[in-house]
Amino acid sequence: MKRSKKLIATLMLTLLAPVMFMSTARAEITLGISDWPGWVAWYIAQEKGYFKKYGAHVKLVWFPNYIDSVNALSAGQLDANSQALIDTLAPLEKGVPIKTILVTDNSAGNDALMVSNSIKSFADLKGKTIGLEQYSIENYLADTALARHGMSEKDVKIVNMSTGDAAAALISGRIDGAGVWNPWINRIENSHKGHPLFTSKDAPGLIPDIVAARESSLKKHAKDFEGMVKAWFAVVRFVHAHPEAAAKIMAPHVGLDPKEYALSLAGTRLFGAELNREAMKPGSSSVSLYNSTADTGKFLIKAKAIAKTPDPSMFIDPKFVDMASK
Repeated sequence: MKRSKKLIATLMLTLLAPVMFMSTARAEITLGISDWPGWVAWYIAQEKGYFKKYGAHVKLVWFPNYIDSVNALSAGQLDANSQALIDTLAPLEKGVPIKTILVTDNSAGNDALMVSNSIKSFADLKGKTIGLEQYSIENYLADTALARHGMSEKDVKIVNMSTGDAAAALISGRIDGAGVWNPWINRIENSHKGHPLFTSKDAPGLIPDIVAARESSLKKHAKDFEGMVKAWFAVVRFVHAHPEAAAKIMAPHVGLDPKEYALSLAGTRLFGAELNREAMKPGSSSVSLYNSTADTGKFLIKAKAIAKTPDPSMFIDPKFVDMASK
């Protein structure tokens, strides 16, 4: 009888063990990523074991269409997302409860206003046709480039088209300029049908890419987010030390050759701990999100995408960068 009770008890523990394990296991936080070098680099954290090393339970969620990831975060279907600051201000204005907790990178040449070979200066661009996706990052870059050279969109003809279509139209000679990003920049240059007139390298801090996270998730999974930021800093150190190896890890995820992808990686200024601390505070720095927010807000207000620029102090949370930097 005693042996029977012990056997039953043992069987019960055996049957319940998976349930007990499942109830005590920590849930993963979901991080949306899409096709941009500063976000594809998260796969390095996964493949090199940095998430595990720093105690971050993170599940990477791939989005073939970038804007779907922004919408998923706003709808509460993700804990966090890798996205551009310019695409974060409208959800913030609408009251979506998110915080910016990390700057992954600044575009540093990966976005460009490409023009036909006959155009040598902005003066030559007057009256010419530029293809780009309206209200996008490329539109913002072109708008900034024109303004810095005493011009506006009224001095050119803007045609709304996708990045790929704009690149193809420039190569075929159907338009005079195109707002594009890599790999389209490289493909236009390789075709010998166009060259960059202005790139994001000419405007440091203009296009920051960030990690935005739901406030409720930050409260619930603070340790995971701290570990995730530490993992990112490890990724940046790895890329700086081993750029070729980094490109080999990243390229297969976007279907590109590592050598081609290395060009996109080179046009991306990844932010480690020091640059993140600089970006997270107000001041005169070109990488400060406070300055980027003000400049981006002006463009979005002019484009009628937002009515008012959100207050940076209300959505920039340096806590996780500070903790991960210690």
